[in-house]
Amino acid sequence: MRDKAELCAAMDAHGGMVYRLALCRLGSRSDAEDVYQDVFLRLFQDETCFTDDAHLRAWLIRVTLNDCRDLRRSAWFQRRAPLEDWAAAPPVPEGYTDLWNAVASLPEELRTAIYLYYVEGYGTEEIASLTGCRPTTVRTRLHRARKRLKHQLEEDRYEVSP
Repeated sequence: MRDKAELCAAMDAHGGMVYRLALCRLGSRSDAEDVYQDVFLRLFQDETCFTDDAHLRAWLIRVTLNDCRDLRRSAWFQRRAPLEDWAAAPPVPEGYTDLWNAVASLPEELRTAIYLYYVEGYGTEEIASLTGCRPTTVRTRLHRARKRLKHQLEEDRYEVSP
């Protein structure tokens, strides 16, 4: 068990990242909040000795991804009515709303790769180790996501302009 000060420091430093990643994976604020609580409860109870902040951050990402996967697989999640509240997520910087709405429409694997690469700043090798897939798979997902985003954003631009 960790002490309260250590847990609070981890929540202050990495809580936003855990929440945003869960929101990106699940698309629901309430589910993201549940995962956030589960992740930090696990951290509180875990005995892992972290070598540095990067090790802690990688552990939190891995646990967040696993909790999101477990929640999606649960029978409860499968039976409930989907609530799409991505729009109710924390505000996006001005000028990027269309982009993040397009990112929200991507499949989960592509959305996660984009989030970890562009928002969290991880390289493809690091994303591969965090998500449990090969680096070439991550690069393929990034390529497909960029291609879909480009197509979707160009389509939206031509629909708006006369």
